[in-house]
Amino acid sequence: MPALLAAAHGGPALAVTAVAGLLALRADLRPFDAVAVTAAVFTGQLTIGWGNDLLDLRRDRAVGRTDKPLAVGALPVSRVVPALLVAALACLVLSALTDWRSALVNATLATGAGHAYNLGLKATVWSWAPYACAFGTLPSVVTLADPAQGWAPLWMAGAGAALGVGAHLLNTLPDLADDERTGVRGLPHRLGERRSRVLASVLLPAASLLAVLGPAGTPRAWAWAAVAVVIVLAVLTLVAHGRTPFRAAVAIALVDVVLLVAAG
Repeated sequence: MPALLAAAHGGPALAVTAVAGLLALRADLRPFDAVAVTAAVFTGQLTIGWGNDLLDLRRDRAVGRTDKPLAVGALPVSRVVPALLVAALACLVLSALTDWRSALVNATLATGAGHAYNLGLKATVWSWAPYACAFGTLPSVVTLADPAQGWAPLWMAGAGAALGVGAHLLNTLPDLADDERTGVRGLPHRLGERRSRVLASVLLPAASLLAVLGPAGTPRAWAWAAVAVVIVLAVLTLVAHGRTPFRAAVAIALVDVVLLVAAG
């Protein structure tokens, strides 16, 4: 089970699920709808992670990735494929249990964008687009789970898109050299490490500012204190190495969603 979760990129999957759960709390969904849409997001994230490791298996072995259970033989493909199919079916069923609009957006623009990235967009200059699409539409996947609600506000979609692109830039940094060796050249590879860090350090606080200034009313003092924390985390993305910048981006995303929930 730990290997199966690791192959699904369990950390990021759980973080995105937590974001969806907090957004469901903010949207004041019925308990059943909140649980269903959060579970739909989680199962969709599992399919993206497993699909990524299955498609990258040859590349991961070629560059000697020891952190991938499939690449090192700790997890057989015969276990991952059925798990992916079950998760995909669960994602569709759970989404449909709430509202058909949420199911459609999740399947095509949120989870679907993740698979589009895996299937080839990650190797192009448009590698950022699936992240912008998936994170930008995630708030609407949640709000559309309630038949009485519509699409999430544009400022919320903008904040999600900025977070998604910033996370993409930082998540790719540790693998730039390995990706180049296997022919993957997305936007971060073309920008280079330094410019990718700088762009991410701008996008992430921008998302936080949208989260503070977007909701109606005057932001409270604690909201600006949260922005100060985000700025510190953004500076960390400029100077830290390894997976730390990406973890800082995930922390910023959670701070932003807490800001949204607290703003109500």
